Amino acid sequence: MNGKTIRLGLIGKDVSKSPSEPIHKFILGEMGYVCEYQRFSVPKEDFDSTMRTLLGDFDGFNVTIPYKRDVMAYLSELTGDALDYDAVNTVVNATGRGYNTDGKGFLMMLATAGFAVNGKKVLVLGAGGSGRSTAVALKQAGATVHIYQRNSEKLAQVCQELGLTPSPDPEAGGYDMLVNCTGVGMHDTEGVSPVTAKAFSGAETAVDLIYTPPQSEFLRLARAQGLRTLNGAAMLFYQAYFADCLYLRIQPSEAQAKALYQKYLSK
Repeated sequence: MNGKTIRLGLIGKDVSKSPSEPIHKFILGEMGYVCEYQRFSVPKEDFDSTMRTLLGDFDGFNVTIPYKRDVMAYLSELTGDALDYDAVNTVVNATGRGYNTDGKGFLMMLATAGFAVNGKKVLVLGAGGSGRSTAVALKQAGATVHIYQRNSEKLAQVCQELGLTPSPDPEAGGYDMLVNCTGVGMHDTEGVSPVTAKAFSGAETAVDLIYTPPQSEFLRLARAQGLRTLNGAAMLFYQAYFADCLYLRIQPSEAQAKALYQKYLSK
């Protein structure tokens, strides 16, 4: 950091539509800082060179699909939830440490929306970085978590590593809540759902981490079946807030996070 200016970035496969830049600029602006923020949409072959730029020229950066595990090889240490989830979404360059604020942001979003998870049977779709953090956060909050991944070998590995229950058939129904962490439904798959309407049989709620478009096909199908639905917009804000607290080395406050989010929405 240079005085009251902090330089941050975001790396992912396609972050062209990500609202992370205005969110971080707003949060840090409210905390008295000027935020310079740059997005990097990179294919796999450019990941290494972009990482070296981020580590050398920035104060910290955020990580999204599909690099939340690839980034770990460049870090000196994993801390807190990043260890539990085996995935990183926040890097603080001053220490070389990787963190994960996705779980905190996800659970805060659910609590604020009145979505109870304790004692619920939940199906998490996708076992990538977002799916891992979401599934473990739900488990820690008292849910019975089942997870689905098309690659059966990867599914078995994730379940063994994280102590989760594999779902052999996501279309079977019988879950209280379904959470889409696959990324299917945005960018070039907009209008596509990772499951059909059958999957929502017996469910109460459906959550999609996708926030662009605001109503994915997954959520449209769920709503048509009478479920309460929620997209990931609030989670994006809350995980950004917790990340900014890490950059500034200050203690986060849920009350402050909620107040900032309401102020952000009013703007």
